[in-house]
Amino acid sequence: MRKFINKASDVAAETLEGYAAAHGARIARVPGTLGLIRRDLTDRVVVLVGGGSGHEPVWLEYVGEGLADAVCQGDVFAAPNPMSIVTVAAEAHRGHGVLFMYGNYAGDRLNFDLAAEELEADGIATRTVRITDDVASAPLERRNDRRGIAGGYFATRIAAAAAARGDDLDAVASIAQRAVDHTRSIGVAGAGGTIPGSSEPTLVVAAGRLEIGMGMHGEKGVWAGDFLGADATADKMLELLFADRPLDRDHAVAVLVNGLGATTRAELLIVSRRLLHRLAEESIEIADTHIGEYATSQEMHGFSITLFELDEDLAQLYHRQAHATFAGVLT
Repeated sequence: MRKFINKASDVAAETLEGYAAAHGARIARVPGTLGLIRRDLTDRVVVLVGGGSGHEPVWLEYVGEGLADAVCQGDVFAAPNPMSIVTVAAEAHRGHGVLFMYGNYAGDRLNFDLAAEELEADGIATRTVRITDDVASAPLERRNDRRGIAGGYFATRIAAAAAARGDDLDAVASIAQRAVDHTRSIGVAGAGGTIPGSSEPTLVVAAGRLEIGMGMHGEKGVWAGDFLGADATADKMLELLFADRPLDRDHAVAVLVNGLGATTRAELLIVSRRLLHRLAEESIEIADTHIGEYATSQEMHGFSITLFELDEDLAQLYHRQAHATFAGVLT
């Protein structure tokens, strides 16, 4: 797969370098790491996100006003190493502890846990909230085993808002976990993306077929069949989301239709049209809608749907203003 890169081994570093060059007034690089911190950090709990590169804008561009305070990434589709996490967390720490937020993948769990142990030994308190929104990756009774996909966007906003209003570390972690528990996602793809330097896609789907429930790295899905139109695909995905557990009709829902890297905006809008019509038919109140690329997988052709239920406390935090470089002002 041809890509406009220099060397495959430099993709993660040069991606971060480009982002830092464009937004250096707001963020600062942490030497020796693939990490960044906000320049305007204040005296409060720090929210640090991270994971493998290659899924931009997550996690690199999830740093800013109303979003995370720091990010530490690894190489493409690879977890950041523990000492880099320690270095970024220590640089960002403002005396009130650090909350780690990342997708629930084995390498990330191992390395962030090792970093947390090191930081705690150095007197820096940490807490961890793992993003587990992918309903296709494990049944509800094993929800803690689920993968994280685009739903991390909502949980990051909630954690950041709680930290900004002055909540302590345990309270920020608690409300962030509640946000994760109120979030469900599912993805679909008709073609996989390709890691820079590789000649094979991460996910192979036969011509004229699609797979629902596959993971960001090409993990196997829960339904495969002939390629469907936009409406039929959205209906099938929504059925799987509803089957996971009932929506609370007393709560409004924020909706995210996320492109995986090679899906046109027209396609996402067509899917969104069907999705919003179906939710209206179910008498579900829509609090907010996001359409675009929030968590990609190189040039994977597909999309994911995320529903975020807003109870009273979550709604109060969610509606605080945020600013993302990839999406502008978020209200």
